[in-house]
Amino acid sequence: MLVSTTGPIPGADRELTLPVLCLSFDYGGTQIGASDERERFFVAQGDGLVEVERDVRREAEARALVERFGAVEIGCLEGYLEGYGSSANYLVAVDGDVHAYCTFSAQALPELRSKGFVIEVDPEYPYQVLVGQPAWYLDVGPLSDRPDWFGCEIGVEIDGERVNLLTALLELLEALPDAESLSGRAPRGPRCWALPLDAKRYVRIGRELIDELLEVLRDLYSERRVPLRLELSRYHGAAVDALARALGKSGARVRRSGVQLPAPPRLDRVVTEASQQELQHGVRATLRPYQAAGVRWLLGLHTAHLGGVLADDMGLGKTLQTITLFAVLHARGALDQPSLIVVPTSLIQNWQRELQRFAPQLSVLVWHGSTRREARAAGAPDPFRAQLIVTSYALLVREQERWQTQPFHYLILDEAQNIKNPRSAVRAAARSLTAQHRLCLSGTPVENHLGDMWSLFDFLMPGLLGSAAEFQTRYRGPIEDERNEDQLAALRRLVGPFILRRTKEQVAKDLPPKSNLVRAVDLGEAQRRLYESIRIAAHADVRRMVQTKGIAGSTLTILDALMKLRQVCCDPRLVQVPAAQRVSESAKLTFLFRLLVGELGQARRILVFSQFTSMLSLIADGLTARGIEFAMLTGATQDRARQVDSFQSGAVDVFLISLKAGGTGLNLTSADTVIHYDPWWNPAAQAQATDRAHRIGQTRPVFVHQLIVAGSVEERMLELQHKKRELAESFIGTADAEGAALSADPLSAVSAADIQSLFAPLGQAEA
Repeated sequence: MLVSTTGPIPGADRELTLPVLCLSFDYGGTQIGASDERERFFVAQGDGLVEVERDVRREAEARALVERFGAVEIGCLEGYLEGYGSSANYLVAVDGDVHAYCTFSAQALPELRSKGFVIEVDPEYPYQVLVGQPAWYLDVGPLSDRPDWFGCEIGVEIDGERVNLLTALLELLEALPDAESLSGRAPRGPRCWALPLDAKRYVRIGRELIDELLEVLRDLYSERRVPLRLELSRYHGAAVDALARALGKSGARVRRSGVQLPAPPRLDRVVTEASQQELQHGVRATLRPYQAAGVRWLLGLHTAHLGGVLADDMGLGKTLQTITLFAVLHARGALDQPSLIVVPTSLIQNWQRELQRFAPQLSVLVWHGSTRREARAAGAPDPFRAQLIVTSYALLVREQERWQTQPFHYLILDEAQNIKNPRSAVRAAARSLTAQHRLCLSGTPVENHLGDMWSLFDFLMPGLLGSAAEFQTRYRGPIEDERNEDQLAALRRLVGPFILRRTKEQVAKDLPPKSNLVRAVDLGEAQRRLYESIRIAAHADVRRMVQTKGIAGSTLTILDALMKLRQVCCDPRLVQVPAAQRVSESAKLTFLFRLLVGELGQARRILVFSQFTSMLSLIADGLTARGIEFAMLTGATQDRARQVDSFQSGAVDVFLISLKAGGTGLNLTSADTVIHYDPWWNPAAQAQATDRAHRIGQTRPVFVHQLIVAGSVEERMLELQHKKRELAESFIGTADAEGAALSADPLSAVSAADIQSLFAPLGQAEA
């Protein structure tokens, strides 16, 4: 007899409903309980009593068979109290695990019956397992109160009746440690996992299937309450497809009622989206194979009405691939509304040139500068008659109301890390616009932390990653603070289909090598004393501020102090204190001119980058004094094209460039030497600048010189760069994580120990 009882078990702090067995042996109609210790007994037969000797061997075999399935003789358990009047003599699975109880019901009972056991099950027994395989269903339908969202329910059909098992699956998921596999928890011997149908009945489910289901649900479920159905955005179509594939092994019926759930295109499956002839016909360029594949991927996103991030390495042609996308859509007659391309101000002329060069058939309006002023003066400020409108981030914010009046076919953000700050006006402006399709172009979706990437996807596909707080709790905290590889893998699965990233090492194997050289310079005595005097005073101010307001509240003070130290390293004349004006030597500037003269003597063509435009002016004065001609590009340069052309044509061999003004958007493959005069916080800022020369079209080896003052704040900045590079590598999986723009938040990932190290004495870094 299989019954249940409620009582304590050894080591338990609560009462549980436990399955117990009343094991007995039938001797000609006389039942002898397994706990009966008599070796012989008497039975009435005819007119008298007959002595019967028990078959000890066969009873032992029966006991062993029962115990093999996890039953334990109650008499062997200390601390277990049987219910009053109970005839139970065995307890099933003392670990108190419902899955172990159901395993006994599902597997032990049929085998015991096959061995000749007569089994009765108490009607109130609470661990009854459905016989046979259930028919699964997956039901997907729209939500009436949330456009572009849908509800998802998973369950089984029993005798024509649907039983929703989503709640049971999610409760099981919550009961497991993060990312733990059920298969990994299974004990030795037979085992099944069971989900409740009602108070007494369970349905068994195989380990492989439940692992697959929970892997998908783990990526989707982030609420603290367990719902009857999942409410997901339409961008989770790939996850629903994964659920359907898992259940398909069980013959599941999938019903999608009035909801379109597009799955993101896979790069290896979109080759039929557009023929090579169609791609080449629409654009005046010969696309490399990886560029053609990229355009097909973009067309796949377009067809599925999904957003994405084209995150190719710098120099691989993100602009050309985007222009080709528009050329193909134009040829298909699909550009039914204007499209808006938002770019940094420094890239507007580059986009204008590339559009005219590669797709002159497109009508383009550059809404910036003189064009905008002339249109406004003429009383016709409406830019929406063009197929493509190119404007700047600054004008996106300043004229936000104008853009909000027009629905766009495409809204494209170039250098999309400009919207990484979730509280910025530019992100709010971009997110407020209406567009059928959205696309981000960015060499790296991650600059300082994973929150940068969340901002991009919240613009592209709101709801995919939840709110900023949910993302912080579910992904960013575990990945960045705890190095949780399972959550990192889950995040990659979720956003990976919407990011296309190719590095130069992967697709441009014919690109010449790039040599990175760190050139350490020692300061002279006077410059060294100046550095130490400023460091001591600045460090004292920073310590007081951090003690009062913490690092987050002291950012401006810290950055101002660090900038003074960096300026001392570059040239004392940059520092606006009287003591600095009395120092006439500049070790790094002296080294730079020695390096320039040597490189020019070898017919090298050189780019010199600096964050400080005033430093570029000092370098320019030194070049002029030495009779060396040069071009110069800063934020104040009026005619950028003229400066670029003078260098590209070979009229000058040295190009001085401000990191902010020329770190992106330039094609300077006639250069073969890059000099970074001063390091910047973000490791990818130098990488972007370097790739003005090391890009498709370069035929000569490129040498990159990074000048730093030995033992100074510059050397310690390189260590912080390494930290940020590691974070980018862990997410986008590149070999060198190159490709981010300038960081607007250089102290975002800096700790108190980092601050202490940055202000350490010259030539000494703290452990």
